[in-house]
Amino acid sequence: MASACASSAITAVAISTPSSGQKNGSGGCFLSGRKLRVKKERAAIGGRSMGTTVCAVAEPDRPLWFPGSTPPPWLDGTLPGDFGFDPLGLGSDPESLRWNVQAELVHCRWAMLGAAGIFIPEFLTKIGVLNTPSWYSAGELEYFTDTTTLFIVELFFIGWAEGRRWADIIKPGCVNTDPIFPNNKLTGTDVGYPGGLWFDPLGWGTGSPQKIKDLRTKEIKNGRLAMLAVMGAWFQHIYTATGPIDNLFAHLADPGHATIFAVSLFITTTSYTNHSAFLFSYSLFLYYRLSPLSEKAKINNQITSCLG
Repeated sequence: MASACASSAITAVAISTPSSGQKNGSGGCFLSGRKLRVKKERAAIGGRSMGTTVCAVAEPDRPLWFPGSTPPPWLDGTLPGDFGFDPLGLGSDPESLRWNVQAELVHCRWAMLGAAGIFIPEFLTKIGVLNTPSWYSAGELEYFTDTTTLFIVELFFIGWAEGRRWADIIKPGCVNTDPIFPNNKLTGTDVGYPGGLWFDPLGWGTGSPQKIKDLRTKEIKNGRLAMLAVMGAWFQHIYTATGPIDNLFAHLADPGHATIFAVSLFITTTSYTNHSAFLFSYSLFLYYRLSPLSEKAKINNQITSCLG
């Protein structure tokens, strides 16, 4: 019996015995690792009935980050924004996967707020609608109180919110009751999606499961793009000492000369040290945020031992 395995770039023909044939269904392709759609047909050739099995590449049941790739078993497509991408196996442990999902979600939301705070005020200031300071120099301004007071207040409120979010991750649904007004309760919510009047006033989080998953996937995709945009704006400021909107207007005014190759990279020793220290500190922060709960205890013990 002849088996013809056709893919987009490779066609392989193998000869097998009838006893080794596979029934109609899906199998694995040795050459590409992709699932195959197997179909058995019989035809009369020279008065004899011959069995032929045709194997064609099966269409994927969901979009993948790389066409033809095989997603890991722990990424089965049920999560929003799951395209089967985990080359380092960070989600192989169920506890790590649960934590990383929530870590990515909250970083996506902060990045979208950060991107809006970078691009929108800078653009409106550029066209003369607003007169706001640049995002990279906002910390140098004087506000209604000193920075220490602002930091303590921010630490209190964000610590309270993060503590409740952490508790909801550990024990889903434990924070669905308003701590001040117990009559206000949230029902039917998922971790990371509290809903209600404050977080879903338009009721977009209700409806069919497919609709909800589509909206959550869009949020994750926009959040991932925002994280890249914020990082790009930050590196762009380091390289050009201006913001992305200023660079865009300069490039549109003189596309032939105002490019990344025309800007001379000049970073003093002090600024280089500051940026290196910031990158190191932020890397430690991300490692701590993305670490599962068991690793956090080890990190806390190491920090305590280092401090004596």
